[in-house]
Amino acid sequence: MTYAADVTPTQAYAAVTGPERGVLVDVRTRAEWAYVGVPEVPETAPALLLIEWQNYPDGTRNAGFVDALRAAGIEAGRPLYFLCRSGARSQGAASAATAAGLGPAYNILDGFEGPLDAAGHRLVAGWKNIGLPWRQG
Repeated sequence: MTYAADVTPTQAYAAVTGPERGVLVDVRTRAEWAYVGVPEVPETAPALLLIEWQNYPDGTRNAGFVDALRAAGIEAGRPLYFLCRSGARSQGAASAATAAGLGPAYNILDGFEGPLDAAGHRLVAGWKNIGLPWRQG
């Protein structure tokens, strides 16, 4: 592991809404934000950052990802919690932030939608499915 740790969606929500003032970074694509939804955090929490890890629609890695974090005001020492659909892309984002000297960086297990169930649907885990706040994009 090349980042601080893996955390559950519940742990991440507590970290971004509590005294730690961690920053939630959703690294999914614009299409996912628009059609699947986005997490919500209270107005008292640091702003939710929406920064693609992979460019839509071609899927290439966003070469400006770390620059976008810095442009959003992220500095070393600020806890970062990375979220994607299922917890895979967010691992890469957490690793990249750590390599750039940002964080501590955390990967949110099961992501926004979680893994596929036996019927091929994403209904069993993840931010959205365990009842954490979210809204349709």
